[in-house]
Amino acid sequence: MTDIKTYGFPEDLIPKEGPALPARVTAVFKGRWQLITPEGQKHAVLKTKEYIYEGGQEFPTAGDYVLALPAPGDWQIVRTLPRKSFFSRLDGWHGTEQAVAANMDLVFAVQSLNENFNLKRLERYLTLGWNSGASPIVLLTKADLPGDHGEMLKAARSISGEAPVFALSSKTGEGMDQLAPYLRPGITAAFLGSSGVGKSSLINAVSGEEIMSVGGIREYDSAGRHTTTHRQLLLLKSGVLVIDTPGMRELGMWDAGEGLSTAFPDVEKFLGKCRFSDCKHESEPGCAVRAAIESGELDPARLESYMQLAGESERSVKSGRARRKFGQPSRALGKSRRQERRQKREIFP
Repeated sequence: MTDIKTYGFPEDLIPKEGPALPARVTAVFKGRWQLITPEGQKHAVLKTKEYIYEGGQEFPTAGDYVLALPAPGDWQIVRTLPRKSFFSRLDGWHGTEQAVAANMDLVFAVQSLNENFNLKRLERYLTLGWNSGASPIVLLTKADLPGDHGEMLKAARSISGEAPVFALSSKTGEGMDQLAPYLRPGITAAFLGSSGVGKSSLINAVSGEEIMSVGGIREYDSAGRHTTTHRQLLLLKSGVLVIDTPGMRELGMWDAGEGLSTAFPDVEKFLGKCRFSDCKHESEPGCAVRAAIESGELDPARLESYMQLAGESERSVKSGRARRKFGQPSRALGKSRRQERRQKREIFP
């Protein structure tokens, strides 16, 4: 028997009775989920009735707590349990919400101290990280690269607000001790970042063993070739749980919610103080935001980022509402329907 509480499963969510057993999603594949259950590792599919016909159930992602029915082959997931945190982004290709990770305590926003370093991208990670309900932490990897990284570290801290910022190297071990207070047994930490920033190497360094495959290093930009192909949750020997995700080339804004306020307190403290309630902060008289920029109290680049992310968030929310109103199926729903039709053809040729 496997004690799923060691995988972070809350005791109060464990059912007292019934055929469905508690499980946590440890990996997500195409149309199939890997679970850790009281009976060990199993693979599962979604039960069509609960997730398709009756609807209302959130499609599970890495880290989700679920209830699943045992079966000789693939188990059936019948319910996605309440989430304490949830990180998602806009799927720019399909215009829908894409689940990334769930039920994490920490979100590590990972960038490397080379050409990958990008403040605009970091602002996006912090905004969605705060909105997820977890605590974001900024990790700047490859501190062993030649050169003085002081300016990049200073720039990251200037926009990080309450989120700690650490420069470290998984190759030399520099700065790794700074993570010890955060990585305690039972804690779930999601590692998020672009391809090649060194997430797999970082997880290996945190675990103290080679549990992740790491690609080679390109000489021209010191970037590793990203090797993670699906979202997965791993239990380390230390008792820490980590969620690794494939590199994200783009991080589109889904509903930023309260995350925008937490990530941009320097901007929000001037909002609502303009003479006109519908002020666009451009050339209107009595604009408190423009006055703050002119006095040097507010960085214009921060206002630009805030307005861009707020606009993207608003558009994604409106798009989601429109899809629900007109019954436009999501990509996942459409995929499940195709799978269901294929299965019926196989059973009833």
